[in-house]
Amino acid sequence: MDLGPIRDQIDGLDKQLVTLLNQRLALAAEIGKVKRSQGGQIYVAEREDAVFRKVTGQNQGPIKNDALRAIYREIMSAAIALEKPLMIAYLGPEASNTHSAALKKFGASVDYHAMASVHDIFTAVEKGETDYAVIPIENSTEGSVREALDSFVESDLKIVAQIYLEINHALISNSPLEGIERVYSKDQALAQCRNWLQRHLPHAQLIDAPSTSRAVQRAKEEKGAAAVAGELAAEHYGVPVVERNIQDKADNTTRFFVIGRKPSGAVGGGKDITSLLVSLGDEAASHSGALLKMLMPLAERGINLSKIESRPSKKRPWDYYFFLDVTGHYEDENMRAAVAELRKFCPLVKWLGSYPSAT
Repeated sequence: MDLGPIRDQIDGLDKQLVTLLNQRLALAAEIGKVKRSQGGQIYVAEREDAVFRKVTGQNQGPIKNDALRAIYREIMSAAIALEKPLMIAYLGPEASNTHSAALKKFGASVDYHAMASVHDIFTAVEKGETDYAVIPIENSTEGSVREALDSFVESDLKIVAQIYLEINHALISNSPLEGIERVYSKDQALAQCRNWLQRHLPHAQLIDAPSTSRAVQRAKEEKGAAAVAGELAAEHYGVPVVERNIQDKADNTTRFFVIGRKPSGAVGGGKDITSLLVSLGDEAASHSGALLKMLMPLAERGINLSKIESRPSKKRPWDYYFFLDVTGHYEDENMRAAVAELRKFCPLVKWLGSYPSAT
């Protein structure tokens, strides 16, 4: 079969695609000028969500929606870079899972800055040293990242978007499996692979590292050492993969937040999530059913509670903050009414942000 005519058609379509992409990006640059003149935000989570929903809704195949989203992610990343240079902080070092999540959300055309701790990340965004940041918030196997939750108590930063990333861990080492004596990784990564490590490396010492990327660096430097990390880190630091997919749960997924100084607008149509921080204070100690009382203003207005988690306030014994995820946007009428009622008997009701429910 002569492939020449088909390839000629592809070449012609590629020429059209390049022309159309540049036209689209030129329009995005014009939008950037208007945003800068009016002090508007360059990254708008609700607009991003609307674009993804529109293009996937128009998709008739054969391309799959996930592939189409990935293509548009890079188109939108290039558009953002033309509108304004954007700096995104993430929990580093390079090639960490949080780095992968940041790339999934913002693409390859923006600037990234690895930071050593969640506290440093919050400080950098608050001071305007970075525009946004990506932080891990919870894992489907090991639960919430406590440092991240606690950082919201004192900060005025807002959650503007969320990311779900499937986590596939690998055993990475310059040594063969039988020669591994120590395994480094972040505590949550080690916990997510606990059963596999006990079966295959029962005599190896498990050592906590600041990050999965730092664990790979240690494995590269030390004979008999291995790391639990993603394959991106193995490739980035040039260390061989000994075993793939060693996580105990096949559906091991981590949820990340994008945080910024200004909140996101509403997507609408029930496609928003709102996060709240609530304290019951003396109400919890003096009244039975205080927690139920806290949830009633939401339930009575048909606001669905998708998550509730308690954390010690660290102010006095047995005093707790409650982190809530509920459906809807903070500006929705029924949400504002529920929050107003909560504030009548809760000493603290703090809006942490509203953001698109899409992943």
